[in-house]
Amino acid sequence: MSSPVPRVILKPGHVRPVYSGHPWVFQQAIARFEGGPQAGDEVDVVDPQGNELGRGLFSPKSAIPVRIFTRARDVRIDGAFFRQRLERALGLRRTLGLPGGGPGRETTGYRAVHGEGDGLPGLVVDVFGEVASVQLNTIGLKRREGMIFDALMTTLGVRTLLDRTSETTARTEGFEVTPGIVRGDAALGALTFRERGIEFEIPLTIGQKTGFYLDQRPLRARVEELAHGRRVLDAYSFVGSFSLGAARGGAARVDAVDESATAIEVGAELARRAGVADRVSFARVDARKAFERASNEGGYDLVVCDPPKLAVTQRGRDGALGAYQRLATSACRATKPGGLLVFCSCSGAVTTDDLVRALALGARSANLSALVLERWSQGPDHPVPAAFPEGLYLKAVIAQVTPVLA
Repeated sequence: MSSPVPRVILKPGHVRPVYSGHPWVFQQAIARFEGGPQAGDEVDVVDPQGNELGRGLFSPKSAIPVRIFTRARDVRIDGAFFRQRLERALGLRRTLGLPGGGPGRETTGYRAVHGEGDGLPGLVVDVFGEVASVQLNTIGLKRREGMIFDALMTTLGVRTLLDRTSETTARTEGFEVTPGIVRGDAALGALTFRERGIEFEIPLTIGQKTGFYLDQRPLRARVEELAHGRRVLDAYSFVGSFSLGAARGGAARVDAVDESATAIEVGAELARRAGVADRVSFARVDARKAFERASNEGGYDLVVCDPPKLAVTQRGRDGALGAYQRLATSACRATKPGGLLVFCSCSGAVTTDDLVRALALGARSANLSALVLERWSQGPDHPVPAAFPEGLYLKAVIAQVTPVLA
């Protein structure tokens, strides 16, 4: 017989979110533990009356001690469980046409597992052609890494697994990580894949997060549609994924700026391969300086402002909102009157309403007005449970920038 599973008993008044389907149990919601759970153990979450609410994995050093994996009774979180969840996640991607696409529009880079959205809290898996890049963001997943890697190799059919777990996350959870190749080609030096027919080769030495920002794929496609005949500024460009699409979409000119010399060098090579190097220039320039120069020169027809995360935690939200407002002021000034501004935030603590307010106040500081035309979020391969608003971390708006109406 299997040993009893330790229990986590919730306090009165803290049951409803978990009962409604929220997968996180916060520290302040816990009344007590029964059975002495150890780091990474399976635990049953119960209400004050002893009614079972779900089963998850225990992270004693985290502000979220339990992440719930299943609501079913007597289901163990083992290799068979991971294989079943992975198969379900890949089934969803197939319905989304991933991987796939017609000639010239092939996409082989996509998110295969989006943590809570796929019933695997803390697990992130991105596929880049024949490589899967993995993040194990809890100690419970780390303890099960062998069965997870086996399930990924079997289910995804990739040749190489790359562990890109953040060292900061690992320290917080209480384990050590050595990022790198864990299965397959030990000599792998770059991620090679296609997005909407555009070829990418991203050296592992500059890859962000799992290696690339796959979540902005739908917005990149929209920018490509809007770019025809326009002069485009791509700020915080990284390797120029927005720039390449804009150029293919018929932009008159695209200027991509980033502070990373390596990212700029890679972007220029990608533009050459895509056959758009004559319309895209890459420069190592701070985005704020690029905005100032653009303002002095009359502005761009289309400005993309996609900064790195400015609010890492909820406590950093207020400071981030001020930073977004100042950034909006600069970006609006860099946009030609009547032009379009794509304004983005990947900070989970910042809502779409927060972002729009920062844009409104920033535009007003520049004596301009921003008319929001479209609202965007992460692609559908980054699904979000209805009971888990925290999963909607990426926000973007497309706005027309005009002088303030008299």
